[in-house]
Amino acid sequence: MKDLPRSVRPLRCKARVARVVDLIHKLKSPFSNADRTVSTTAARIATGLLVGGWLGVQTAAAATPSAKDALQLKPVQADVDYEVVEPSEVANCTVTDLEYNDWSGWEVRSGDGTLLRRFADTNGDNKVDLWCYFKFGVEVYRDIDRDYNTKADQYRWLGTAGTRWGIDENEDGKIDSWKQISPEEVTAEVVSALADRDAGRFARLLATGKDLESIGLGSDTVRRLASKASRAAKDFSDFAKRQKAVGRDAKWVQFAAATPGVVPSGTDGSTSDITVYENAVAMFEDATGNGQLLVGTIIRVNDAWRIVDLPSVGEGGDAVAQSSGNFFTPGGLAQSAASLDSGLGAQSQQLVTDLEEIDRKLASTSNPKDLAKLHEARTQLVSRLIKSTTNPEDRDAWTRQLVDTVSMATQSGVYPDGIKQLQSIARSLGDNNESLRAYAEYMLIGAQYAQRQTPDADFAEVQKWYLETLTEFVDRYPRMPESAQAMLQLALSKEFEDKEKDALGYYKKVAAAFPGTDTAEKAEGAVRRLESVGKVIDLQGNSIDGKPFRLSQLRGRPVVLHYWATWCEPCKQDMKLLRALQARYQKAGLVLVGVNVDATSEMAKGFLKQNPLPWIQLFDDGGLESSDLAKTFGVQTLPTMMLIDDRGRVVRHNVRAAELESELDKLAK
Repeated sequence: MKDLPRSVRPLRCKARVARVVDLIHKLKSPFSNADRTVSTTAARIATGLLVGGWLGVQTAAAATPSAKDALQLKPVQADVDYEVVEPSEVANCTVTDLEYNDWSGWEVRSGDGTLLRRFADTNGDNKVDLWCYFKFGVEVYRDIDRDYNTKADQYRWLGTAGTRWGIDENEDGKIDSWKQISPEEVTAEVVSALADRDAGRFARLLATGKDLESIGLGSDTVRRLASKASRAAKDFSDFAKRQKAVGRDAKWVQFAAATPGVVPSGTDGSTSDITVYENAVAMFEDATGNGQLLVGTIIRVNDAWRIVDLPSVGEGGDAVAQSSGNFFTPGGLAQSAASLDSGLGAQSQQLVTDLEEIDRKLASTSNPKDLAKLHEARTQLVSRLIKSTTNPEDRDAWTRQLVDTVSMATQSGVYPDGIKQLQSIARSLGDNNESLRAYAEYMLIGAQYAQRQTPDADFAEVQKWYLETLTEFVDRYPRMPESAQAMLQLALSKEFEDKEKDALGYYKKVAAAFPGTDTAEKAEGAVRRLESVGKVIDLQGNSIDGKPFRLSQLRGRPVVLHYWATWCEPCKQDMKLLRALQARYQKAGLVLVGVNVDATSEMAKGFLKQNPLPWIQLFDDGGLESSDLAKTFGVQTLPTMMLIDDRGRVVRHNVRAAELESELDKLAK
């Protein structure tokens, strides 16, 4: 752009745009012939920017254009989280010539210089073909006119907003297909499609026969999955209307799945390795609370991921497991022919078919009595499959799946007899399968704990039973991974009882017995926190807007670390007190540092937008369960606050809000 003659470079700021508007008024159409001498480079570029009726934006061309005019432009797609400038701040914004990649156009910046928008002509035809939107100075979305006809035909989410890349073939503002989308974003799209009852939005997530052929799946597999996907597209509208779990206001929260697997080349006629997730779950929340949606199998097709079936939901939005995945469940596509012959014969294949039918009924039923009957029938059917399967690995896989589904259905309250079934499964597993028996017993304890918490229950007695049962479990299975989880629960209970010596004992056992695991990292962090009083500590990470942070940089000032999440109501009450304490102890140099442990940064950003807090907020992916910020000090419950003096030493490793003022008074003396 610097090499262009000054006469064809965009004019500066208001003078430039005012002249352009005057020129636009003289034109009979936004894009005039070359013989109209008034159509200068700047005019044509501005026309593409300002006359954006196809963008759904009506720009007031009659008024003197300024940053205000440019900021009125909005993304074509509605679900974009970009920086919206408050009316009182618009006057401080500036529009400057674009100096980037030899593009022509303009940039809009806030009063402090933060980049807000970029409008560019990237191919030198003097028409804007790229509309970029920023959040905290990071580009999060762009509308793209790839065929340079002044209409957007591609939409990309970037930076902290994800990886989606949508294609709009007919340029009507609606995405026709995904060129790029992650498995996490696929599950978010499924939730949105159900909430909006949008069959088109759901259909573009489904794998087509062409998709499946392109990744090298065998012909029989392609036919089977393509048929399933086609049926799902046809059935979606009725399913969306019928289901009651996902409300109109439902919002995606988190993606949950085991690690992805690879179906090796040669399996069932495939010619390439295929990467898939099985039994993927979308966590969501709406006005009624939190829920889970079983999305099922997600297959990687180049840079996009595809689903092949309708999701499954249960009463209250809890996920109801499907009969199997399509690849890694016994009898699935990833089994060899020999395994099928030895493990699943014709009778077992029929059982799998019957199981799929039951799951379709579960997905479309909300009546409690019908759900209980269907879960009972499902349990009996899977039990028959387990008995008919001769391959030990397949039998264990079916058993583990049965434990998972029965436990989930029991805890959600739709299968009252599930406890008896879990007890029966646990008893049936002999000493030669200690690992699976420990898993079944641990899931049984969780289901019993949930079932005992009735409205009229004595919570103290329920808690006593739970802790005693966990202790007995740890004594029986000291080396099983489930015992690590049980000991974390026991340690946490000891912390609540202010028995820190006992809590440390459990945490240290976990760290020593299960090195290299997430539970061990949590336990090591908890030991670090409980033994931190009087010691200098550090914490490093990124702020919620991506800026690096290190606690040691605050030496010389007292600090309160506040771990919180948007779903934690006591945390929000603490914030009110912290705001008051920040003002009161300003002269003492008090610094507040928030550590958000929500599942996604969008949840925290949404809350902070409505409830601005005048102190830094840290964030890391993984939430309370597995984020590095939570694991550093083994934080398992909220709110958690740590008080640190001006030399970086911990004064209190878990100070309560009611105690904080008196502790700060001591430091101020």
